[in-house]
Amino acid sequence: MITLTTAGESHGKGLFAIIEGIPKGLRLDLEGINAELFRRQGGYGRGARQKIERDEAEILSGVRNLETLGSPLTLAVWNRDYENWKEVMAPEGCDISLRRVENARPGHADLAGMIKFGQTDARNILERASARETAARVAAGAVLRQLLSLLGIEVTGFVRAVGASADGNEYTFEEIRKNRSDDLCMLDRKTEKNAKEEIDRCKEEGDTLGGEIELRVKGLKCGFGSPMTYREKLDARLASALMSVQAVKGVAIGCGLASATVRGSQAHDEIYFGNGKFERRTNRAGGIEGGISNGQEVVLRAFMKPIPTLAKGLDTVNFVTKERAKASRERSDVCAVPACEVVSESALIVELCKVVSERLGGDTAEDWIKRYGEIPQ
Repeated sequence: MITLTTAGESHGKGLFAIIEGIPKGLRLDLEGINAELFRRQGGYGRGARQKIERDEAEILSGVRNLETLGSPLTLAVWNRDYENWKEVMAPEGCDISLRRVENARPGHADLAGMIKFGQTDARNILERASARETAARVAAGAVLRQLLSLLGIEVTGFVRAVGASADGNEYTFEEIRKNRSDDLCMLDRKTEKNAKEEIDRCKEEGDTLGGEIELRVKGLKCGFGSPMTYREKLDARLASALMSVQAVKGVAIGCGLASATVRGSQAHDEIYFGNGKFERRTNRAGGIEGGISNGQEVVLRAFMKPIPTLAKGLDTVNFVTKERAKASRERSDVCAVPACEVVSESALIVELCKVVSERLGGDTAEDWIKRYGEIPQ
């Protein structure tokens, strides 16, 4: 079974990913991995940190001559900014009195983390809670994307909304993959223009913006996931994976929340039989019924809150003195919704690979391809 473990601190030496259970014989495209890391760092409204780092993945184990060996695959994404933080973050010895964070930032893990772990410096919490951690997940997701592609399973997505600027149009999988923009990962140019203007206003006011992301999975056959135990339900697992992404506060599948406001005749997908197979003419369920994939496109939406590190600072309390204060500010973004889209794709891909590996088994890429091909459409 595929498992992923990540490690590393935001201003430490680097971010690391260990993928276990990856089959032997997957030919890796290193440029493809780095392309996803580049996408994660892009987007309108990003902060100064992205200008410092130029993320690239280095393979440390599990691969020989760009082909997986079946052993644990280790990836490293080194932090260029570490040289500027060495005296604060070096594991071999450093001055922990420097760059302390005592003013807990609302919306972050700072306060709860200091209480939980008996700390007085939120630096020891935020370095791991930081969204910088997602560089490792994106690198791992890019590897596993290449594994899924062997089976004809593809994942894409786009940004539906930034703040109040929302795109209500419907798009095909191919339209999303072909036409989404580099700046905000949106498809409707008028909506994107409005979103950029909203981002600019927020930047001037020292504020931040969140948004909505839509993700699609194409090529996943019927029968992945199970209703037999709640732990096996595909929708629950994919929703959990997306909720693990920093700042994501909600997930919807198919029609999602709208299903609660319509009648059953408008909420479900009627079944027909034609051309020698079962089919549906709608996809309100988002490709998952009863916790099992039904062969249609899987459709999910993730809702990202505005980043809680504001330039103007929010009211808080100093953890040590208990006096009123303004929240500490780390380098941050005005809007990171496009980056969240990239990270969400990776989180989704990782969980999908786990589900697929549980059903297919197999030690080699050839095993995966053969067994997936034997599953009926």
